[in-house]
Order: sequence, then C-alpha cells, then structure tokens
Amino acid sequence: MSPYILILLTLFCFTAQAGEADKEDEQNTNFITMTAQQRTQLGVKTAPAGLRALNATIQAPGEVKIDMYRSAQVTPRISAQIVSRHARLGERVKKAQQLVTLSSVAMAEAQGALIDAEREWKRVKKLGRKVVSEKRYLSSQVARQRAYATVLAYGMNQQEVKQLLSRRDASLATGKFNLLSPQTGTIIFDNFVIGEVVKTGRLLFEVSDESVLWVEAKLRPQQAASIQIGALANISVDGKKWLTGRVIQLHQRLNADSRTLGVRIEVSRNNEKYNNVLLFPGEYVQVSLQTRASKKQIAVPESAVVILRGSPTVFKLDGDSLLPTPVETGDSSAGWVAITAGLAKGEKIAVKGVFMLKSLLLKSQIGDAD
Repeated sequence: MSPYILILLTLFCFTAQAGEADKEDEQNTNFITMTAQQRTQLGVKTAPAGLRALNATIQAPGEVKIDMYRSAQVTPRISAQIVSRHARLGERVKKAQQLVTLSSVAMAEAQGALIDAEREWKRVKKLGRKVVSEKRYLSSQVARQRAYATVLAYGMNQQEVKQLLSRRDASLATGKFNLLSPQTGTIIFDNFVIGEVVKTGRLLFEVSDESVLWVEAKLRPQQAASIQIGALANISVDGKKWLTGRVIQLHQRLNADSRTLGVRIEVSRNNEKYNNVLLFPGEYVQVSLQTRASKKQIAVPESAVVILRGSPTVFKLDGDSLLPTPVETGDSSAGWVAITAGLAKGEKIAVKGVFMLKSLLLKSQIGDAD
C-alpha cells in the first residue's frame, strides 16, 4: 500500500451506518469525517448553496465576417486608368493616406474647366458688381462653383484642388488624381494591376479595422426569440478552445434559403484569449449562445456534482462530516447546474476536491466489502 493511501487512512474515519435510525436513507451508508484543517490541507473547499439565475445555451453554426461598420471600399467615380499604387494587401494605412493614382480624360477636362472658371470668377469679383452686370457676376460665380464641385465629384480631394488652383497653370490639368483611404485600418482587398482601365464603381481597395470581427450565427426563429442584445456567446473553431463575444444585433428578416434568422456577435481581437482562437473572415465556426436568464434557483458549480450509484450526488457538510447526498439536477450554464431537489439554500457542500472525496468513499466501501 502506498504511503499516500496510508496517510489518508490515518486522516479519515469512514463510519458504516447500519442502525435502524438510518434505514430511511440507505443511499448514504457512508460518510467522511474530516476537520476543517484537514480539508484545507487537502484542498477541499466548501461553500453554501445559493440562488442563481441560470441561462440555458443554444448551439448554432456561424460564419466569421468583417465588421462592415468599421470597413470601407475605395472605388473610382469615373472611368480611369491606374497609374500607380501606394498601398498593398495586408498593409496598415491611416485615414486620408494615398492609396492609388488614377488618370482620366474626363478629369483633365474638369480640371481645365475649373482653372478657367476660377480665373474668370476672380476677374469678375475684382471688378465688382458696379462694373460688371449682375447677370455676369452671378453666372461667373455659379460656373466656378459648378466646376469646383465637378472635380470633387470625380474623385479629387480638397487638398489636390487647392494645389491646382494655387498654381493657376492650365498645364497642370493632366487628369491625374489620387484616391485616399477613408479610414484607418488594414488593406484586405486590392485586386487590380497598374495600367488597367477601370470603370466607375470598380472595387480597388477594401480597408477594414480588424480589431473587431463579426460572427453571424444562424438560428431558427423560435431559438432567436430567446436571445437578447448583450447576451454572451462563445465561439470555437475546433470545439476545444473557445472565445467570448457579445450579441450586438438580431436580424429582422429570415434568410430566404435557410429560413433562419441571423444573430450578429461582436468579437474583439484585443480579447486576451484571442491568440488561442484565431478567427478569419469567411471561416465557419461553432457558436454557443446564452438565452434569456431564468428565474433564480438553487445552483452549484458543476464540479461539485459527481455520480454515485448512478445518481447525481453532492457532499453536504454536517459538522466535520461530509455526507454524500443524492440530488436532482436541472439546467446547466456557464459552469453552474441547477439543483431541483435534495439541497436547500444555505446548506454547505464541497465545491473543490469533490472527486478526491468520491475516490476515498469508494475505497472505504471496497474495504468494507472485503
């Protein structure tokens, strides 16, 4: 016999209860006597049973997506040729940073028209309303504003327009202009080549702030009805490592193909557990969603419940005795399980070291059988 078992046998006294007074509870034929000091030495911790509102969970498939509220697309507003690129896939860019230079005949014409309109407007404005007619004054002012709005609408930024007008040189109306990043983020799309002629609306860049991702879970309408905004969700790729997110939106329309409702979950990449569960847009994942909280009921840690003689059992503390007590269990959530019968509020039970207690109890029963 190992020294460890000898020490345990000297520490604990297992008393068989065979008297008439104990016939009403034949399942509790043994108990473990252990002082508070001995419990501390062996890592057995006790706590009173309390009330807790448990949340049931729903399992559902999900798909990782970019956060569209933190993403932007860069497209030309007119047909143009790509002259040069200033950013690449995976690169981190800042807001208003140059991404690509384009050239367009339509832009050259608009730039020339703006320079002409600017010159005319400055001449008319200098002469004043007393010299020129009211019609010419207003016409010149409107023409300049229209030309200014046109180059902005075509894709020039205000800084480029300011530089163009400050030089007052028509030879600068080359038709070149730059597209800028609309936000700070990472380039996640840049599918084009230099020299390519692209049409209006062609996607050149997609910029996304990837510090936050979305996971879209698909639920039946009856399941979605039990989910509320702010509910916790756990996401896993392999079913082993889990990452925590939070429900931020519930779709209001059924998916036409799957007849399911989408539940949108926000996941922060700043989460301390993120490095253990890497997520990528387009990846399929498992999602465990918490439903609305139920009313409060007696609940204990799942680790406090073991199976003895085929029944869920807790070790109830009575003085220095730990009595194996059969209980009936209900819903479980986030490491807690509801106790529907066999345990009252405030009764102390073992919540740590429970499996060791079970082993000791089974050893004592084997010894009694011998």
